[in-house]
Amino acid sequence: MADASQQPSDRRLAVEAQRGEGASRFPFLLTDDLRSPLDDLQRLRDAEVKTREIIQKYQAAMREMMVRFEILDQDLNLKKHRNPIHHLESRIKKPASIFEKLERYGKEPTLENLERFIMDVAGVRVICSYIHDVYNLLELLQKQDDLEIVEIKDYINNPKPNGYRSLHVIVRIPVYFLDKKELIPVEVQLRTIAMDFWASLEHDLKYKSVSEVQGIDSYDELKDCSRIIEDVESRMQILARALEMED
Repeated sequence: MADASQQPSDRRLAVEAQRGEGASRFPFLLTDDLRSPLDDLQRLRDAEVKTREIIQKYQAAMREMMVRFEILDQDLNLKKHRNPIHHLESRIKKPASIFEKLERYGKEPTLENLERFIMDVAGVRVICSYIHDVYNLLELLQKQDDLEIVEIKDYINNPKPNGYRSLHVIVRIPVYFLDKKELIPVEVQLRTIAMDFWASLEHDLKYKSVSEVQGIDSYDELKDCSRIIEDVESRMQILARALEMED
């Protein structure tokens, strides 16, 4: 390993560049503005640090949200003898998707705009057995006084035109760091097992190159499936409530 004193620092490189001494070893320093390569390097380093800090915040908020749902599920099991949550999923939105969304909003793809305008960088998906579990969990979230409910979009009672059904909630959850507390947005999607199965299939079909798969009009077929699922879930919920009354 070479002696650290022999390794060129950024400062030494800049001095060498100004004197012309570093040109032979580092040809890229021969620019109109001899300081610009080092300035660009520093900007890249600063951006990298800032990006890591932002991602850390959203990951922390996502974990906090997951823990809250786990606690609710455990408490309901203890006191009501049932687990409304079948399973939990989480994700951090990919940078390409984030900046594509900013462009759709007509905003410059900057880290500042990411924090200001994108509410679903962190996402938690809650898969429940029955529809009433979805709304019960929403009520429990609304009772948590340190949680800010920013927006609710009910695609269960008001499905999207293609048949998509789910309950979307944007919340701001407090996260405590070394020197501060921040309210960080998380998108929560609550849906049943059947809704999740439908959404997974719709997602796969959306990326097919043609609208028809094996001679089937996938768009119309998915809408029909959504209506059937809605009917079946309503009937199953009646049975589930009857079971609860027996307990």
